[in-house]
Amino acid sequence: MNKIPKPMLPTLTTEFPKGNEWAYEIKYDGFRAMFYIDEHNFHLISRNGLSLTEQFPEAEEAAVFARDIWKNELPILFDGELCILESSHKANFEDIQLRGRLKTKDKIIAQMNRKKAHYCVFDLLILKNKQISQLPYQERKNELRRLFEDGELPTEVQPHSSVFFQYIKEYTDKEEVWKLAERFDAEGVIVKLVTSKWEEGKRTTQWYKIKNWKEGSFFVLAYEKKNGFFHLGILRNQEVFSAGLVSHGFSSEERDALIQVIKANKKSENQDIIFVEPSICMDILFLELYKDQVRQPSFKQFRFDLKWEDCTWEKLQQSIHPIPEEITITHPDKPLWPKKNIDKQTYIIYLRSIAPYLLPFLENRLLTVIRYPHGMLGDPFYQKNCPDYAPEFIQTSRSEGINYIVCNNIETLMWLGNQLAFEFHIPFQTIHSNGPSEIVFDLDPPSRDYFFLAVKAALMMKEVFDGLKLQTFVKTSGNKGLQIYVPLPENTFSYDETRKFTEFIAHYLITKDPDHFTIERLKKNRGTKLYVDYIQHAEGKTIISPYSARGNEDGLVATPLYWDEVTEELTPELFPVDKMVDRIKQVGDPFQDFFKAKDTQPFQDILEFLTRAP
Repeated sequence: MNKIPKPMLPTLTTEFPKGNEWAYEIKYDGFRAMFYIDEHNFHLISRNGLSLTEQFPEAEEAAVFARDIWKNELPILFDGELCILESSHKANFEDIQLRGRLKTKDKIIAQMNRKKAHYCVFDLLILKNKQISQLPYQERKNELRRLFEDGELPTEVQPHSSVFFQYIKEYTDKEEVWKLAERFDAEGVIVKLVTSKWEEGKRTTQWYKIKNWKEGSFFVLAYEKKNGFFHLGILRNQEVFSAGLVSHGFSSEERDALIQVIKANKKSENQDIIFVEPSICMDILFLELYKDQVRQPSFKQFRFDLKWEDCTWEKLQQSIHPIPEEITITHPDKPLWPKKNIDKQTYIIYLRSIAPYLLPFLENRLLTVIRYPHGMLGDPFYQKNCPDYAPEFIQTSRSEGINYIVCNNIETLMWLGNQLAFEFHIPFQTIHSNGPSEIVFDLDPPSRDYFFLAVKAALMMKEVFDGLKLQTFVKTSGNKGLQIYVPLPENTFSYDETRKFTEFIAHYLITKDPDHFTIERLKKNRGTKLYVDYIQHAEGKTIISPYSARGNEDGLVATPLYWDEVTEELTPELFPVDKMVDRIKQVGDPFQDFFKAKDTQPFQDILEFLTRAP
């Protein structure tokens, strides 16, 4: 193709247009990009006409994939958003910005391996070398959906999918799509006239964008005389913290009045900036926090009723991570982990933030929780049966006389969090599985003082697994050990078959190092050896879920790790509840390829070898 067209752009608005002739799509926060593919060439081009293939090498493999599944449909031109997905309805702006700034191939590949990009497609402009951009939106969308269905690809965004191409679903109900945008903290919603044609490079009123603004209260710290920016502050850990700059949203009268108040009460001044003590409070609309600074801020109103000490980081977090309207959080200031100064509000925000990473492991699993009604200051209890007072939206599944909770959505997770369920224990299979969905080895040293034994065992096992071409994943238990996962294809193997493997690995370890490892069930007979628990991997048994908090005084989390983090310096204490969200922002999700790995494991070959072995 000689020239990739510039994209059609939506007009920003604050209200949904009236009428029934509109379709609605979730807006994903990434890089707008056109993707052209023919039999020999491909181009991934940004909104500004620049190639994105260097920063996103996923595109080359995707083009090969597209030529295979759509070989009779080429050439194709897609319009979409290049994203690093956080959930089915949200992309991570900070991650995509980081990737876009990388220059060296090694750094790009390393970041790609930690956080893979997806291309979320919402429009189809060329099909079989025929321009279809002038067809009505709905007809183009129908053709796009057919392409995905013919290629046996999902027609909804799936963040853990290995497929680069993701289909952005259209909705006909604006209330439904807006509720999804709020629930998943999406960037917003795109509204499109179903009869609209695609117009190159035009900002049109046939497409609108409505942003999912957050609102927070801040105080003013300074005024920049040259460019008119006001510096915003917030109280974080009892210290004044700079939270960004704002210049938009003020009327001329509001701006002039604010400047006069700052000048009259200035603390100091230099050639460029007037500084003022915290006192002037205001509400700011913004899209999200980017590197702890408000992104796309806009003034809403002054808050004369607030003291500057009321503008806190904790209240801002509540605004950024909204709780579903079905859930009421009670006693948010209740201390849960006093040693770490973690209260209930902090825990609820953790669950809300970690939900995109935790929920896939809870999905369709019979859930056992350990509840701590008084945090670490009282006694916990196990809960298997769904209580009678549970709200109607809680899904359940009955097994062996127990009506288990099945946590498939944010509402259920938030309700359990408000019930002070800390530990989420799940079986090794889903309610739809026949046999295990994964193998988990539990490496259990006698205490945290012997955690180094878990590291030693894990690295020895990794060497074996690599030799067997198995893709494995490792996490802390959140207490004193490590747990190694081997994902398996669904409905393929029995527990009797996986037992052959777990027993083989356990005996391998104790044969290699009998002084440090044991399979002795009785604690009193283990001494200071690490227990390799392979018997625990059985039907009806459970394991702590990835990203679940634990009921210990340090407030630790069962934390997924990259294998290169498993070193002598590793300790479970590095991963408390209040540090986990920042960790994911910095290093990504080490289990992002967990579900992708299920269908590529050569486990059948390994079983056949073990069966033949004398």
